[in-house]
Amino acid sequence: MGSARVVTVERLDAHAFAPFGQVIGTDLGPGRVVNLGTARRFDHAARLESARPAARANLAVFHSAPVELPARLTMLERHPHSTQMFLPLTGGRWLICVAPALPGGDPDPAGLRAFVGGPGRGVNLARGLWHHPILALEEAAEFAMLAWEDGSAGDCEERALAGAIEVRER
Repeated sequence: MGSARVVTVERLDAHAFAPFGQVIGTDLGPGRVVNLGTARRFDHAARLESARPAARANLAVFHSAPVELPARLTMLERHPHSTQMFLPLTGGRWLICVAPALPGGDPDPAGLRAFVGGPGRGVNLARGLWHHPILALEEAAEFAMLAWEDGSAGDCEERALAGAIEVRER
């Protein structure tokens, strides 16, 4: 894969991911019993935000073709006015790569981190967080995605990376 900078994946963990958003899963809190005792409900599992009153909640479903690690990242994107949530519906392992912003607002590739999640765990990306599009690993997967959009260019910004970043297993 050439001379790309290498980032090693981490297990998706609520504490490690906290600077970038929230990890969503039923194992992260006590919840409460509902539905005549047949279910447990976990309220306020993520901090959902929209900075534009005219934007509407968009619940979309993504079908992601599988990729294998190592993966080569050449771009990042962000949603400056909305959080973006991904919940896996099918599939196995999946990859989310996130990066902080530099003082001028562009992504900081040197701070990029890569997390591998699996079934039963989702993420809510903080508003304005630079990230790579979510990737299914080894097998196709479907994800529910929630973001607030108004159809304008402000829904999503993309930036090409000056140099590729290779994401690999330990």
